[in-house]
Amino acid sequence: MDDDKLTSPPAWPEIVRKIRERTPARIFVERGATYSTKMSLELRGAHASAVDAVWTEFDLQKDLPLEFAARWGLFQVSSKAESKSQFLLRPDLGRTLSESAKNLIAQHCPNSPDIQIVIGDGLSSAAISAQVPLLFPLLHRQCRDRGWSVGQSFVVRYSRVGIMNAIGDLLLPRVIVLLIGERPGLATAESLSAYMSYSPRAGQTDAGRNLISNIHARGVLIEDAARRITNLAAEMMASHRSGTTVKEENPRLPY
Repeated sequence: MDDDKLTSPPAWPEIVRKIRERTPARIFVERGATYSTKMSLELRGAHASAVDAVWTEFDLQKDLPLEFAARWGLFQVSSKAESKSQFLLRPDLGRTLSESAKNLIAQHCPNSPDIQIVIGDGLSSAAISAQVPLLFPLLHRQCRDRGWSVGQSFVVRYSRVGIMNAIGDLLLPRVIVLLIGERPGLATAESLSAYMSYSPRAGQTDAGRNLISNIHARGVLIEDAARRITNLAAEMMASHRSGTTVKEENPRLPY
């Protein structure tokens, strides 16, 4: 008898529908005393995807297409962290290159390029697999079109953002671009960040870096990300600095 008294919840106003269409965030979700079964299952699934993204070990041979890695001559090195658990517990180890990594990079990468693009697993291997094969070629071509020399790219496993300083000390690039997996949330586990720095060296802090984040299908689109990265790199080269004193000029943001 009680079931006969149940009614469907009223439809959301049009303005709410439009807001929900423009963001992957879970806003204005239907709920009573608790979340609906559908929403609870969605949240549990998103949480599981986030946990998997953090704990999955990145491997160049299986997580990026073989033809993509071969075309760009990609190779893999590691930070001083020796395992995923150590990487998560000791962020400082993820900011420094191992000795074998330094030797391999020195053997394969030329010094002093205009642009050095580095791929780091960070906190989401899924972001690397999903975004890098599309973004990297476009970014590389736009840099070449501007007449910049582009260094030999490589992948750093167990990497934190601070690894940029160690690479800067080793290769002396004018601008370094680190494509790194973001900490996953409940909206997506495939979001990529592009951290950038002009002439990075030991001791540089986040204040000396710039960031373009949320690169994924429902965030900053690949084409926009490549354009914003190259435009920002041009500003850095013109001003000989990066960080809080360098701002993007009229970025076409997705909102």
